[in-house]
Amino acid sequence: MLDTSIEDFLNHLAVERSLSIHTVSAYRRDLTKFAHYLEENFLSLDTAKEADIAGFLASLGHLAPASSGRTLVAVRRLYHFRNAAESPAAAIRPPKLGMRLPKALTIHEMERLLTAAGGEEPGDLRKLALIELLYGTGARISEAIGVDLDDIDEREGVIKYRGKGGKERLVPLGGPALAAIDAYKVRVRAPLAGKTRALFLNARGGRLSRQGAWLLIGEVAQAAGLAEKITPHALRHSFATHLLEGGADIRSVQELLGHASVATTQIYTLVTIDRLRDAYLEAHPRARSKR
Repeated sequence: MLDTSIEDFLNHLAVERSLSIHTVSAYRRDLTKFAHYLEENFLSLDTAKEADIAGFLASLGHLAPASSGRTLVAVRRLYHFRNAAESPAAAIRPPKLGMRLPKALTIHEMERLLTAAGGEEPGDLRKLALIELLYGTGARISEAIGVDLDDIDEREGVIKYRGKGGKERLVPLGGPALAAIDAYKVRVRAPLAGKTRALFLNARGGRLSRQGAWLLIGEVAQAAGLAEKITPHALRHSFATHLLEGGADIRSVQELLGHASVATTQIYTLVTIDRLRDAYLEAHPRARSKR
């Protein structure tokens, strides 16, 4: 049985903070582990010191850093709930998370995906237009499905996106994306269009949902044999990575992606460096030589 203050804390999260049942369950699992650790070491919430909590985190070494960090958050919030001024967990640092590089497709894989999306059926035309738009402009999926007809200036070859925080930006539209969008508008969208100005429509003539968009992309990825490589941001990552590999400067890529800070965009330079390193190791005769 859990300490009554832990139960009070969980009730506080569920009732007063209105957290979801899944979030409260996660807190319960983490705090149950903590309670068992204290019991096994003849400690309690009142007697545990900073070193004891650090020892508890060390005992979770088999977990990923993100999971250990989440557990520390649960313990910190529990002590803050009990007495914010005297928390033995306040000064403990969470484990460092390993840097996760975005998963970008190679240009060859991208070509396979676009080929798999090709076809003359209405569904094919919509898939190709969506994928060309995402890869050709680096849009977030929420931005792509939020596009209205008035947001596209075909004469100037630009599209307007509404990004995070409602910020608007203009992004160039390449020829393949414009051609795919035009074919979709004429042959697929026009018969479905009602009052909505949305570019991408579902089968009932309403705006395509985020879930519907990823279902379409997932079907193409499966057909291309790339299902494991396609994630919600894979096409955006590929857009940025391929631009940098092609010689684009990072500030321009920042503007195209709609990043508030160039520091966010810099992670893509690590992707390109990683690929350059692989190419060097595979091709250079001295790359693997002993010193």
